[in-house]
Amino acid sequence: METSNLVKERIEALRKLIEYHNDRYYNQDDPEITDYEYDKLSVELRELEKAYPEFADSDSPTKKVGGTVKRELKKVRHDVPVISLQDSFSKEEVQAFTEKVRAELGDTVFVVEKKIDGLSVVLRYHDGRLTEAITRGDGVTGESVYENCLQIESLPKELKDKLPYAEIRGEVYMTRENFEKANRRQREKGGKLYQNQRNIAAGTLRQLDSSIVKERGLDIFVFNLEVAEGRVFTSHSESLEWMKAQGFDITPEYRICRNFDEIWKAIEEIGAERWELEYGIDGAVVKVDSLEARRRLGMTSKVPRWAVAYKYEPEKKETLVEDIVVQVGRTGRITPLALLKPVRLAGSTVSKATLHNQDYIDTKDIRVGDTVVVQKAGDIIPEVLNVIKEKRPAGAAAFRLPDRCPVCGGPTVREDDGAHLKCISDDCYGKQLRALSYFASKDAMNIEGFGPAVAEALYDAGYIEEIPDIYSLKKYREELISAGIIGREKAVDNLLEAIEKSRENGINRLITGFGIRNVGKQSAKVLSENFPDMEAVMNASADRIMELPDFGQTAARDMVEFFTSEKNRQMIAKLAGLGVNMKSLDEVTKKDDRFAGKTFVLTGTLPSMTRDEASEIIMSYGGKVSGSVSKKTAYVLAGEEAGSKLTKAQNLGITIISQEEFEEMIK
Repeated sequence: METSNLVKERIEALRKLIEYHNDRYYNQDDPEITDYEYDKLSVELRELEKAYPEFADSDSPTKKVGGTVKRELKKVRHDVPVISLQDSFSKEEVQAFTEKVRAELGDTVFVVEKKIDGLSVVLRYHDGRLTEAITRGDGVTGESVYENCLQIESLPKELKDKLPYAEIRGEVYMTRENFEKANRRQREKGGKLYQNQRNIAAGTLRQLDSSIVKERGLDIFVFNLEVAEGRVFTSHSESLEWMKAQGFDITPEYRICRNFDEIWKAIEEIGAERWELEYGIDGAVVKVDSLEARRRLGMTSKVPRWAVAYKYEPEKKETLVEDIVVQVGRTGRITPLALLKPVRLAGSTVSKATLHNQDYIDTKDIRVGDTVVVQKAGDIIPEVLNVIKEKRPAGAAAFRLPDRCPVCGGPTVREDDGAHLKCISDDCYGKQLRALSYFASKDAMNIEGFGPAVAEALYDAGYIEEIPDIYSLKKYREELISAGIIGREKAVDNLLEAIEKSRENGINRLITGFGIRNVGKQSAKVLSENFPDMEAVMNASADRIMELPDFGQTAARDMVEFFTSEKNRQMIAKLAGLGVNMKSLDEVTKKDDRFAGKTFVLTGTLPSMTRDEASEIIMSYGGKVSGSVSKKTAYVLAGEEAGSKLTKAQNLGITIISQEEFEEMIK
């Protein structure tokens, strides 16, 4: 394959991967990789796009901030674009940045700050009074979280200096103490534990119920004064001290540095204390202190030339593999788990790490008794990086997954990808428990208080065997209170109330809860937007499903297989009979079928509508929206800065339309 084709494939793969991780981080508040790993991907993509401009695309994640705006929260346009910083990963890169600044400005004073790991917000004050608070969103438009920010006790609601207008940028976070309190509450009610401080802080600030913010005790550090009408500052450090005098908690223990040695010492000192802080950080920021010097340096197309963010590598520690055990998931997948000698890592004690499958174990050659190096993927999930074979004890045997299910003793088979082992017994205790707790989980039916421990207690006591039994629990209220297996009267009533509430969920949550292979919550949402009820979903053909966004041949096949199973159809009938909603709450209202059989691709920035809005219009007229151009594409709706998709459409002779032409088509 030619070099240009290989480069193009790598660029497209990076874009897709970064968009996926953007969604996990910004919209789901549930990252899967570390910031360090994410930033490495972003740097690689930017460098490839710079070296190969013929593959430029205005839709590239390098052209925008990663977050989108939640539909439930009011959209607010930023007065000052909320930009990100250039990342660096080595001492040499930081030094190159400082030398470049000095070459242009001469002697320069820098400020080094901790990069707080939370959710960025912009605060607006009119005549000294807080009037708005906005998340970063996509950098141009964010979400209003004003009511929630009013619940943050450490945030001043009025300034001592009543400036006509002030705009201040900060980072909302949660302390370790409040994080541990929140997880204690989750344990008490049998809920899913939160993974880290950043995730719960971001998720809490975007809640629609502001009382939750007060209950969880969020805090805020401010780190930049964007606008100050009626007041002139000469330096960033001066503005920080002014904000401190107004009652803000400013970015803690910032350092003023006059040469590179002082800068690097500050970065190392911050790194050394990183995991002992009450708040999370994901790097250090080096900024030019003089505001006039910042104006002279200006911006690139994406980042300021007067600042750089240094990203620390994930913390790594050695520990011992004391045992390897196996678990059975809701789909029957058998997963090996390393039991580790407890070690303090990235702010918490780690005692377990998933080993994924037999191939993973074989590739890394992990054995009981081995000394291994571990880190947290995404600063959250412990993983084994490598084995220190020089420390391997004599006689350590290679580990093999069992031939039979370790829970029920039933037969196992290799899954389609060949890498994973699966129990195929319908009566497997482990599968049934996992299926029950997954059905009730936050991403699915969201039955608060119905965690794995509660599911197991109810299953072992004979109250539930299959999913529909959950909706018959209310008739056992007195027994459950008397038995005390899930708590006292209040705990039982709270659980039964949550179960009753879940009956009203849309079918997207119900489909997610079924745990259909290759069908997650996003795919379930697409189904609920395109089908009026569960019956229509159940009777849809594979060809019809493949017409939808996010569905390929494999997912469509798995859907049809699940819904043609007589056992699954009986389960759904039982749920309907128990009053569980079977109607879509998200269906796109069909106007007519003028776009039936037509596939659209959207690219560039449209003058007066978002791509999401255009997509909904297309689907309301029976059309389909795809993320990539192919011979099956009927139209490419192109806005400003349309990139490689437009070029490909031109080469294929596909009809290209503007927003104006699109609006003519739907008149």
